[in-house]
Amino acid sequence: MDDFYLPEILTSPRLAGDEFKHAIRVLRKNPGDQIGVFDGQGQYFLTRIGSIGKDYCDLEILDKKVLPQKPFYTHLVIAPTKSTDRMEWMIEKLAELGIDEVTFIHTQHAERPKIKTDRLEKKAVSAMKQSKSGYLLKVSPLIRFSDFIKSNKQESDRYLATVQDDLPLLQQLATPGKSSTILIGPEGDFSKNEIDVASQHGFKPVSLGKNTLRTETAGLIACHILNVVNNY
Repeated sequence: MDDFYLPEILTSPRLAGDEFKHAIRVLRKNPGDQIGVFDGQGQYFLTRIGSIGKDYCDLEILDKKVLPQKPFYTHLVIAPTKSTDRMEWMIEKLAELGIDEVTFIHTQHAERPKIKTDRLEKKAVSAMKQSKSGYLLKVSPLIRFSDFIKSNKQESDRYLATVQDDLPLLQQLATPGKSSTILIGPEGDFSKNEIDVASQHGFKPVSLGKNTLRTETAGLIACHILNVVNNY
């Protein structure tokens, strides 16, 4: 069955925009056809297409299922890569891994000062539908490193991945069942001052292994490690 994304399905069961175009213009769905709909918050709906307008189609909800949610929250805080394609690829894979939130940070050694989240959010939606997780990866806009550190109030274990020598591995410190926030820097790593400031705010410096990784690879590896620690 073909699946779609409609966050407001309970209050306004009507497909419009890109989801409507894909259903009606591309897949040639007709009145009476059944489709699946995710709301991005863990609910999955079996629906039937009703009337079709010029730029919308109404849906009738036939059944609803609540999808299981993992018992821990993973927040990746990462410097954006120079390549937009690599960022989009990373978002897709993070969504497939079931990561909850990604925030982009502007650091001292940043490779790009601005990003547009529109396409990244679309990649997250596409990956959610493909993986059938039902929970949409939250993509937060770019924020200055110092502002994030000062404003972060999440109750979670905090880690900062860096290429410094003689650091414990992430998997050695991560605690099963605990939510985690992990910082990943740019290709030039975090500055010493950034590491010091993060440490003062409870972020534990950790290693992701012996090899030097690309930023997007480091983000995926870190999130995968946290999943494995949690048997997820």
